[in-house]
Amino acid sequence: MSDASGTTAAAGASTAPQKRGGFSSRKVFIFAAIGSAVGLGNIWRFPYVAYENGGGAFLIPYLVALFCAGIPFLYLDYAMGHRHGGSSPLTWARMRRWTESLGWWHVMICVVIAAYYAAIIAWAAKYTIFSVDKAWGDDAEGFFFGDFLHADTSGLSFDFVPGILVPMVLIWIVVIAIMAAGVEKGIGLTSVIGIPVLVIAFGALVVQALFLDGASVGLEAFFTPNWEALTHAGVWAAAFGQIFFSLSVGFGIMITYSSYMDRDTDMTGSGTVVGLANSSFELLAGIGVFAALGFMAQANGVTVDEVASGGIGLAFIVFPTIISQAPGGAVIGVLFFGSLVLAGVTSLVSILEVIISAVRDKMELGRVAATMVVTVPIAVVSVLFFATASGVAVLDIADYFINQFGILFAALVAVVVLAWVLRKLPLLQRHLDARGSVKLRGWWPLLVGTVVPVALGYIFVESLKDTLDETYGGYETWMVGIFGWGVAGGAIVLAVLLALMPWRKGTSLEVPADRDLEPTPSPAQEGAQR
Repeated sequence: MSDASGTTAAAGASTAPQKRGGFSSRKVFIFAAIGSAVGLGNIWRFPYVAYENGGGAFLIPYLVALFCAGIPFLYLDYAMGHRHGGSSPLTWARMRRWTESLGWWHVMICVVIAAYYAAIIAWAAKYTIFSVDKAWGDDAEGFFFGDFLHADTSGLSFDFVPGILVPMVLIWIVVIAIMAAGVEKGIGLTSVIGIPVLVIAFGALVVQALFLDGASVGLEAFFTPNWEALTHAGVWAAAFGQIFFSLSVGFGIMITYSSYMDRDTDMTGSGTVVGLANSSFELLAGIGVFAALGFMAQANGVTVDEVASGGIGLAFIVFPTIISQAPGGAVIGVLFFGSLVLAGVTSLVSILEVIISAVRDKMELGRVAATMVVTVPIAVVSVLFFATASGVAVLDIADYFINQFGILFAALVAVVVLAWVLRKLPLLQRHLDARGSVKLRGWWPLLVGTVVPVALGYIFVESLKDTLDETYGGYETWMVGIFGWGVAGGAIVLAVLLALMPWRKGTSLEVPADRDLEPTPSPAQEGAQR
């Protein structure tokens, strides 16, 4: 009996679906999932978010968010992909045909993120080289926005910046080669090599930072708890928001990755390892970053809050300043920016896999052909918009809106549909419990059905209110309209249109027999279970 309303994409089709590939072992899958979760946000977002929201006290709402929402949501993604054995669109279609557009929404979100993510990796790659001779001189901010980016935030410019164009093209060539190599030989191998190297490199950076004069000042600022902050709803919202964004949940990556595992895989045990590894790396990042900020504060005779920053400012303005002033600064720079490149690449390949997997499921394309169809157009758009003088402005706008009104909103809609419309949580729980070492029983549906949507809903509403109050970032209204609201809204429209396309011959909308760990209940039986 099928979960979906139809039986096959094309009645009577006998063509066998193309082999999708898969990870060779649970270890490779875990490395790939960690590689996706550990990205740029772990290094440059978490430390500042924690510092701004209570310091050491922030760890309380952060851990609550991790165990009550983050890991449960990760289990949800794993259950969906593992049971239904397909890309995000195919997984949703196999649950109910009319929900397929939610999967394509994930795909379009990934298209947008992939286009600008490559630009940041290219910046980091160039700054790895700049670190050797501290090319930014005495004015890191002026160098970054002026000499390096030639930034123009007043409008849309298609004047290419050679210093960005060349590394972006090289990054795309490397990433396309990884994607063409396949799930195991490309993504899996990259993660198995890249994640240990990343941990070693960043660990070396942390050790170096801890021996800087003033490091203890930075760590004291980072860990000193502000217990009063726990009384503010915004602090708790920040904790849940950080967890949702850093774990790569809610926009198709973990659905896709889990679909590549065989039916006997322990998905809950794997999810626990991934969730704890991601948070451990964030804490390591916080220690390294604030040890370095403590040095910078002491060297300039100011307090830590005067030098603390997050995001692009931390990476490309504050850290170059630290590198210029610190003994052994060149080593710190190479380790820091090299870590950004590694974290960025392992995350970018996971983002692209969501798209490639969906295209392969929907169309009759082999691995290499699908990779070219997906990556070449995205790479062209990426270079066209983000290797130009207006690239940093477009990136800032697109990043904010696709995160707040793409990832966040899509995750909220997905949880509500699964928990309260399709009522699939009990079935997915039984699937995970059949092979999982962490038994979910009744607590998991409760958390996913109540805590997760309430947290997501609150964060989404607050973000919407803040964004409507004033034009984002002080940019031109038309730029925010096109690259902000237009991109976020366009992703939804395109998702609906893509869901109307027919599936290729041989793509069944039934749950694969080898994935069904228990008989699938009929609609009448599902109703009785409620």
